[in-house]
Amino acid sequence: MTLPCVEATTGDAPRWSIVWLHGLGADGHDFEPIVPELVARGWPPIRFVFPHAPVRPVTVNGGVPMRAWYDITGMQLENKQDEPGIRASITQVEALVAREVERGVPAANVILAGFSQGAAIVLSAGLRHAERLGGIVALSGYLPLHLKLPAERAAANADVPVFIGHGSADPVVPQALGLMTRDLLRDLGYQPEWHSYPMAHQVCAEEIADLRGWLTQRFAG
Repeated sequence: MTLPCVEATTGDAPRWSIVWLHGLGADGHDFEPIVPELVARGWPPIRFVFPHAPVRPVTVNGGVPMRAWYDITGMQLENKQDEPGIRASITQVEALVAREVERGVPAANVILAGFSQGAAIVLSAGLRHAERLGGIVALSGYLPLHLKLPAERAAANADVPVFIGHGSADPVVPQALGLMTRDLLRDLGYQPEWHSYPMAHQVCAEEIADLRGWLTQRFAG
């Protein structure tokens, strides 16, 4: 059973899909307003899919239940590795990709995007996905379970396009984690496109413009 989602389409019979995961404590509506800001004239019809993460207790927030892709037990990276939760969310993303394929969008035209926790999950899911994807967008996130990726990554996505954006003043997910993710991917042979912005844990207009350009390249083939 797939997660409940908010959806927006930019035209009839979408040829591409962007599955966009929100951050901790938000929901699928969080990035819904980005659609009119992001979409460029001349793009093919796109279906934006914004899933709602399951509600679960989050240890670092006093065990308060909230929408989260996995639990966080502490502020250090090694305490963010809720492997069962991460793998469950990877499975949920796989189901969302499969649904897009069933609806007529090939996996090669599905782009996974995410912010913060959502970025962590799309990196984890996308690099392991058995079919070639259209791209991965990781905003203000990091790569969890990185020590297991070399053995688990999929050959089909060995050269998948990756966009990484991060704020230089991010107090929630320090930019050092974004840089570490970039370097880890480079060491494994990926060629992520890295962008740094003078901002905190957020998205800015310059980042949206850069992402628009990157997506335009993907749609052009």
